[in-house]
Amino acid sequence: MTSLPRMAGPLVDSFGRTVRDLRVSVTDRCNFRCSYCMPEEGMQWMPRDDLLTYEELARVARVCVERFGFDGVRITGGEPTVRAHLPVLVGMLAALDVDVAMTTNGATLPLLADDLRRAGLRRVNISCDSLRRDRFAAITRRDALPQVLEGIDAALAAGFDPVKVNVVTMRGVNDDEAVDFAAFGRERGVVVRFIEFMPLDADGAWSMEKVVPAAETVAAVDAVFPLEPVAHGPEPATRWRYRDGGGEIGAIASVTQPFCDNCDRVRLTADGQFRTCLFATDELDLRALLRSGATDDELAGALAAAVGAKWAGHRIGQVTFVRPARSMSQIGG
Repeated sequence: MTSLPRMAGPLVDSFGRTVRDLRVSVTDRCNFRCSYCMPEEGMQWMPRDDLLTYEELARVARVCVERFGFDGVRITGGEPTVRAHLPVLVGMLAALDVDVAMTTNGATLPLLADDLRRAGLRRVNISCDSLRRDRFAAITRRDALPQVLEGIDAALAAGFDPVKVNVVTMRGVNDDEAVDFAAFGRERGVVVRFIEFMPLDADGAWSMEKVVPAAETVAAVDAVFPLEPVAHGPEPATRWRYRDGGGEIGAIASVTQPFCDNCDRVRLTADGQFRTCLFATDELDLRALLRSGATDDELAGALAAAVGAKWAGHRIGQVTFVRPARSMSQIGG
């Protein structure tokens, strides 16, 4: 494989996009069964021996940081907190001196928040798709809204900043809760981010008719709590702040206004497959390289080659769109 010098410089794809952000899934398992992520029953979990060890995950992250200047690592799942000894991995990643964040459903944060914060976790995104207990239970197939709300409070108490609450908006399911979530965010001091429903559900029930455009959601909030736009960088969310100074919201329009032109992230699945796009239809088997004695130069060369072949965008809603073979829980949120 291609041998690279110790500092190879920024990792730039053929469209001129610089990749700086690594999303690392630590497990495909979850204590919820969200309808847009996995089936209620019958999931075939990855064998534990197939999962990358914390040392292997940290090694890939180190190569990304040392060779290509990555500045952010996000821990995802499944639900990352169901993997044992997660603060150990956080400490290994924090030692790389990068921004370490995590996406979680929040249900177990009251038990883990302080340990994760001490280990070096800086930020958390907590998924919560309804503030109504019966509706939350229908979406997640778990009656756990009180635990998630406690998790949000625990994240704030532990000093994570910012704490973001991710809401997947779905037509006819929770699209009438935008203002409720905005009020919740203003009251709790958290940033609510509204995410368009994407075709990564396990049962293939997604359709364009179920997508609530982010612009519609922002307009609903603006009508009650006036907003103004905030300049933002390559992150996927457009940001809006309340004109009265009461905080801000975010909107991720992955379907109606794709941000592929500015995408700066890549993904590593729990079983060691490297993906250059959430919707990629092919993967690079890094686990095989890691476990066959590949050098850091060889890993870096493989990463550079994969990013060099990254496509322009996902083409959701177009005739040429092909759904990934994996669901969200298997890829990593």
